[in-house]
Amino acid sequence: MTREQWLLKLAKGLEKTVFSDAAAELPKYRVTCGFPSKGGLAAKKRTIGQCWSPKASNDHTTEIIISITQDEPMTVAGVLAHEMVHAAVGTEAGHGPIFRRLALAIGLTGKMTETTETEAFKHRVQPILDEIGEYPHAKLDASQRKKQSTRMVKAACNDCGYTVRLSRKWLAEATPICPIHFSEMSY
Repeated sequence: MTREQWLLKLAKGLEKTVFSDAAAELPKYRVTCGFPSKGGLAAKKRTIGQCWSPKASNDHTTEIIISITQDEPMTVAGVLAHEMVHAAVGTEAGHGPIFRRLALAIGLTGKMTETTETEAFKHRVQPILDEIGEYPHAKLDASQRKKQSTRMVKAACNDCGYTVRLSRKWLAEATPICPIHFSEMSY
């Protein structure tokens, strides 16, 4: 079973249990494992799930993304449920009162931008996880990513605005000269 098949089985299980009990209808959706569009590797406030409006999809399907930095099944279930709440209420509702009402109804709690699973939610979801088996995914360890060690510095001529970019190493050697005005550039 692929990650996407596992996530879809989990989503269908959530839909049949916690979402149907809350009388919440879900639109056509797809679930995948990948990088959120922003914040997927952030050191603080890392994005671990994302729901895209059907307006963004060529076939008008809501797209749900679970970050590849997550691999604990119950946490993944909580993130997926959070994103499914966005799908059910519409992404334009944000984390406001409509979102909050449904999130609380299905067993999510805490700050609505960072919901966590209640014991009741875990109790309802564990049989689904037992049925579908292990999550066939190992999280990506973002700390292994090589950090950029250099940044290019922008230098500009004060007279004409001519710009160049250079490393701090070369800036330490000499200040660049504008090829038009033959004056030192500022940085």
